[in-house]
Amino acid sequence: MIASIILVILLSHTIESSKFTIPEATIHDIQAAFNQNKLTSKELVEFYIQRIRKLNPIYRSLIEVSPDAVHLAEIADQQRKNKDPISRFGLHGIPVLVKDNIATKDKLNTTAGSYALLNSVVPRDAGVVKKLRESGAIILGKASMTEWAAFRSSLLPSGWNARTKQAVNPYVATLDPCGSSTGSAISVATNMVTVSLGTETDGSILCPSNANSVVGIKPTVGLTSRAGVIPISPRQDTVGPMCRTVADAVYVLDAIVGFDKNDAVATKKALKYIPKGGYLKHLKLGGLKGKRLGIMRAYPYFGFSNDTKTLNMFEKHFNILRQNGAILVENLEIINFDHIISMFSSQDIALSAEFKLALNAYLKKLVTSPVRSLADVIAFNKKHVDLERIDDYPQDVFLAAQKTNGIAKLEKEALMNLTKASKYGFEKLMNDNKLDALVTPYFDASSVLAIGGYPGINVPAGYDKNGGPYGICFGGLKGSEPTLIEIAYGFEQTTNFRKPPANKNHV
Repeated sequence: MIASIILVILLSHTIESSKFTIPEATIHDIQAAFNQNKLTSKELVEFYIQRIRKLNPIYRSLIEVSPDAVHLAEIADQQRKNKDPISRFGLHGIPVLVKDNIATKDKLNTTAGSYALLNSVVPRDAGVVKKLRESGAIILGKASMTEWAAFRSSLLPSGWNARTKQAVNPYVATLDPCGSSTGSAISVATNMVTVSLGTETDGSILCPSNANSVVGIKPTVGLTSRAGVIPISPRQDTVGPMCRTVADAVYVLDAIVGFDKNDAVATKKALKYIPKGGYLKHLKLGGLKGKRLGIMRAYPYFGFSNDTKTLNMFEKHFNILRQNGAILVENLEIINFDHIISMFSSQDIALSAEFKLALNAYLKKLVTSPVRSLADVIAFNKKHVDLERIDDYPQDVFLAAQKTNGIAKLEKEALMNLTKASKYGFEKLMNDNKLDALVTPYFDASSVLAIGGYPGINVPAGYDKNGGPYGICFGGLKGSEPTLIEIAYGFEQTTNFRKPPANKNHV
């Protein structure tokens, strides 16, 4: 069901004492190596730290490495030796990177890439970090990101933040690495960590997964806790895994879903979506068989925009889906499409007001912080123009948000528009045609999925003539993760498109 253990001994990237090849190893492979005494968590963490020292100056995908990581690995090794119950968990002893907007109550900073939050102290671990630790995972460090999750400036490049500067796509350095979970994707792609967590408001997991040839799961909003995550919008924010394989992503998803008293309303509402026995049982070979997959060749956002180049590129993928038993449902229509798409513009109005409210609430809860409000962050940036490169990347998005005054008439209308766009657009399309998933290229459906809180999975789908990666996205209705996992895993296992970056620095 899951890829079998890799037992090959290679000269490069092999820890001499363990005789186990770490790069590209899956969680399943690593756990097998642990159990066969071919690898320890300490060796694994030390390997990644060594690799980070070598590669991070090139790719700038990590902001900080935890000074406690090796010690935590030693504890994990002792737990395994003692047959502690926690050592039975799939993530036990596995190093995980979390995006720099996800709080950790340890020696790591949580800054969203900004100097404004450096040395601030969070009250507790983020909900998802607490669950990771309870599963025995080791927090290796913080992944770099587009500063403030791309919500500071309309001119900010994807993957840039003041603390680590510009992240670099490991496949083609001149390509956009996408964001805002840039470092989470790059670090996994370049084997600087086993698995990682990203966050998404609109595209921030799906887009960097597409650009860096990794699997990204954007969960249904509320399935994973957002407590302790530097927010943009509680209505759209979600936390999800970014990994090299669908199976690894599912291991992580299994660990982080569930109720959190600090995000009680959303996580309680989403409990009904979590399958009994978890998600791993949905890693099925032949998962595509009988699945009804919607293909909209002519429509933007929902499909392929009648783009000849993209359609030609994906024709082979359509054939693969058909050959593996999927039912492709085409010639679909969305009634009043132009009107529905016009309502998408309401997202900016809603997010701007939601961001100010949510960020102010987050900052007020910090134990200590140089800034306590959006206004304070704006003032910090004005005071530190060079440090934050404000002249190059002005804080226009911040300033627009600061001008808002709660959820007033304009914002209420915007929110109503987004609800209608979801109900009469995506939901109607899925329900009327009895679709299991909508198939879209790259991350093109991110806004469709974002405004309604719907899940999506991006899977590596190939490389263009210049070596640039691209992915395929399977999106579904709320709570459809089990079905989406079957589809994504079925596609991945049939195609195995993903390959590590062919870079001299990896040799």
